[in-house]
Amino acid sequence: MEGAAFITPMMPWNSIGIQQENQHTAEVNAEASLFKDIFKSTINQVKETQADVEHKQYLLATGQLDDAHTLPIAEAKAGLSLDVMISLRNKTLEAYNELIKINV
Repeated sequence: MEGAAFITPMMPWNSIGIQQENQHTAEVNAEASLFKDIFKSTINQVKETQADVEHKQYLLATGQLDDAHTLPIAEAKAGLSLDVMISLRNKTLEAYNELIKINV
């Protein structure tokens, strides 16, 4: 019995795999959260710019808008933010379709 004192029990393989799987899952969740935040901020930007255009249109219609050039500028900003959101959506769909094509 004295000669077997240096032998240590082995760790079960399941705990090693679970630790690596949990770490990988945490990384994937962080990346998904980052994309989700970017997409939400893009949608909020589109909503804000559209609300600004509607407000400036109201001010122009009621005669409260001092400078007429702010409405076309706001419309251009709203159009650009919508184009960015559409491009982001299209690239996301392209990436998803490419992932579907991969044979596992």
